[in-house]
Amino acid sequence: MARFVPTVLAGSLLVVACGRATDPSAHSATVFAAASLTDAFTELGDAFLVEQPGADLTFSFASSADLARQVVEGAPVDVFASADLTNMAKVVDAGSASSDPRSFATNRAEIVVAPGNPLDITGVDDLTRDDLVVVVCAPEVPCGTYASEVFDNAGVEFTPASYEANVKAVVTKVTLGEADAGIVYATDVLAAGNAVSGVEIPSDVNVVAEYPIVAVSDNDIAQAFIDFVTGAAGQRILAANGFGAP
Repeated sequence: MARFVPTVLAGSLLVVACGRATDPSAHSATVFAAASLTDAFTELGDAFLVEQPGADLTFSFASSADLARQVVEGAPVDVFASADLTNMAKVVDAGSASSDPRSFATNRAEIVVAPGNPLDITGVDDLTRDDLVVVVCAPEVPCGTYASEVFDNAGVEFTPASYEANVKAVVTKVTLGEADAGIVYATDVLAAGNAVSGVEIPSDVNVVAEYPIVAVSDNDIAQAFIDFVTGAAGQRILAANGFGAP
């Protein structure tokens, strides 16, 4: 069955300390995945295990930057899925990948607000209003980099109320009423359901996030999971969770 490893590391959503060595002959795999993939990969894992009876997946979700660092430092992991190409390149350049990365999804930035958008936030320019508390991801996290690109594209100078560890933390701030708005992925707005509303960012200032995945070990289950994610069934699940095609 699919499992989570919720060991907390200073500000991360979920990070790993699974403590077991990977075994290429085993029927299990540990998957490190960007926080924005939490819901989609949970569903993907369940569907994969239906096709792979007796297999076992352990998922750990956090910012791509945190996970890439752990992979490079030798954490026991079989698969790494990043929300950007930059952190994937860190893993590949360090010699930690056992195969070539494969792009499997895309995403777009979106403004997350309280349900019904009570403060009438209509676009990126509104986020500079003095009456708003706006949060974004930390600059080293992919969603933070994308947010900066959005502001640059819109010609908006902006300083957030706080920088959050990952995209799920931004959503949580808004759902708890601790922030009025934030920039997240469109898929995170969809995943939050009625707890939030979303304000679309026009294509001419928005960014497209490319998601790559790679095997870190020679584990057969790891490669089978990657094949599933990039295959027709996996792509249908990703699309249902709001992701675009690679």
